[in-house]
Amino acid sequence: MNAQSAARTVDESGAGRPALPRALTRLPLTDIVQPDSPRLSGLDDEHAHLLADSEEALPPILVNRRTMRVVDGAHRLLAAKLRGQDSIDVDFCDCDNDAAFVLAVEKNVMHGLPLSRVERTAATERILGAYPEWSDRAIAAIVGLSHKTVGSVRRRFSKDSEPITHRRGRDGRLRPVDGAATRARVSSLLADRQGASLREIAREAGVSPDTVRNVRDNACHAEAVKAPELRGVPCQDRERRPAPKRSSACARIQATEPADRSALLRSLRGDPSLRFSESGRVLLRLLDVYTLDPDDWARISGDLPAHRTADIARLALECSRIWQNFAAAVEQRQREAVEA
Repeated sequence: MNAQSAARTVDESGAGRPALPRALTRLPLTDIVQPDSPRLSGLDDEHAHLLADSEEALPPILVNRRTMRVVDGAHRLLAAKLRGQDSIDVDFCDCDNDAAFVLAVEKNVMHGLPLSRVERTAATERILGAYPEWSDRAIAAIVGLSHKTVGSVRRRFSKDSEPITHRRGRDGRLRPVDGAATRARVSSLLADRQGASLREIAREAGVSPDTVRNVRDNACHAEAVKAPELRGVPCQDRERRPAPKRSSACARIQATEPADRSALLRSLRGDPSLRFSESGRVLLRLLDVYTLDPDDWARISGDLPAHRTADIARLALECSRIWQNFAAAVEQRQREAVEA
């Protein structure tokens, strides 16, 4: 089992559980090698004696066929020795040492004597060393820590290591670490190589053709909002037209920073004239939805199914037109109030 197949094992199970055969083998205890355990303090003798004193049959242990080393069940192996057994039921897996350690951590997190936080953190560092391309959430599902904790360990652990441009998630898909930088690179390539196909741009940028299409369509739709005369013109044809001049209103909207929008929205929420009127409450709810950060909008647009992007874009453009008309009406009312 190499790194990619180990990742697939983790991803397909949702929590890293491998698909193990159920045909058990009875092995002599002398044939089994001690584990490469995530337990820093070694085995717990008291726990092993509790298992040995139980009248229940010991569940099978998990052994790596390549090395005959215990992957999961070291306490059960010790309990079998304490009982005076000369053999034990075994399940086999077949993987390299790194993948075996991942399975050992996942199994010890799932059942048996819990791993301490220090042990989970140490396991996180070792997994990051073996599989730096795995995402924080994928590793968190294995070690039983939050993805934020894994991210903190990664930042501390990988200061001097080579930067990773893509990470593999729990679903097995590779995603760029810096989505904004990747989209900016795609935009730059689209501008510089207007005759190139989506696949050529995708290959050079290291993304999927769908991502390139989304970046291109988003840019075209943004231009359509700024320049109504471009509506209905195919996106590919718009690239040949000179860029329209931005109006001062568009410039003001573009210059608004996310922090400024958040502060303005908080101020509006605190205004009793809005909070205590039905129309005001409806407006505040709408503004709360539409004042997402640019990164949130970019994430949403990047996650949309490709076969519905045209419909979604058309509806989004219609919503933007409604908001523009609303903004114009509000500004007109402001001017009338000033003139009065």
